[in-house]
Amino acid sequence: MASVNIRGVEKTFGTERIIRGVDLGVADGEFVILVGPSGCGKSTLLRMIAGLEDITVGEISIGDRVVNHLPPAERDIAMVFQNYALYPHMTVAQNMSFSLEMNGAGKEEIGQKVQRAAEILGLVPLLGRLPKELSGGQRQRVAMGRAIVRDPKVFLFDEPLSNLDAKLRVQMRTEIKALHQRLRTTMIYVTHDQVEAMTMADRIVVLHDGVVEQVGAPLELYDRPANLFVAGFIGSPAMNILKGTLHADGFHAEGGLVLPVAKPASPPQAGAVLYGVRPEHFTLSDTGVPALVKIVEPTGSETQVIAELGGQAITVLFRERIEARPGEILHIAPLAERAHLFDAASGLRLA
Repeated sequence: MASVNIRGVEKTFGTERIIRGVDLGVADGEFVILVGPSGCGKSTLLRMIAGLEDITVGEISIGDRVVNHLPPAERDIAMVFQNYALYPHMTVAQNMSFSLEMNGAGKEEIGQKVQRAAEILGLVPLLGRLPKELSGGQRQRVAMGRAIVRDPKVFLFDEPLSNLDAKLRVQMRTEIKALHQRLRTTMIYVTHDQVEAMTMADRIVVLHDGVVEQVGAPLELYDRPANLFVAGFIGSPAMNILKGTLHADGFHAEGGLVLPVAKPASPPQAGAVLYGVRPEHFTLSDTGVPALVKIVEPTGSETQVIAELGGQAITVLFRERIEARPGEILHIAPLAERAHLFDAASGLRLA
């Protein structure tokens, strides 16, 4: 196992800066997930850690070694890709043992390591099968097993679940998290799916346009997003953002509605701000503000309502079943202590 330290790293393709001065420390044994929209630079950053992309500026260390100029084979890492990359003519056991054979390991050592990885991943009954005889989830477990047998200092995952269906993704999330808890090896994982990030990571790194927007534990990012981008990206459904102005008596939304805030406006905050509230942080209240129902989406365990509040679209999530139809008025109240305020110009969190 080893820590990973990224200091002032940049990546340029031609004149385009893909990674813009990233600083990040990953502790020994930590599970860190890089998350962000397509094109934000997360896979490029992972590939630089792996040695598959050159570093334009900055330094990457694995353990106590600077690895900028080391080839991938000398970095003591193992990478799991989204497309499995299995040899179709080899059995599961042969796929898992191939790298060990190339490194000159003995038959006894290979057998022990393959057996151990197969037991961890539930692959023992499948060791004699070819990849074409496996399901997508089984193939991904084989790819993970191939990484485990190498006993690397760091595991790198590049969107490993993106080719699986929704049910299998949920199952594999659980398996990867359990694998980390068992091995306690440093893991760096890339995904565009913020639900994956929230459910699996010790810490999440939110990237946007090659810049780290925020780093923190999942619930820290959910409860205290540093800016509008993080607020909108983390959470599903996304946080509602309303335009308006802040006054001593609360937030004045467009349309003349007044929404509560936990603290009265102070002079630096007074004026034009954005008011953020998550869909689940509304309650039905006779004294609440009127919201015009547009769409009702019952799922059984909860009800999602798309509505209009003071001329602005919002999403409200009720954990209980409610009776509502399009065109009706619901009186709702946001929880003041769970509301967020953002600077209208910079997008930075105010409170």
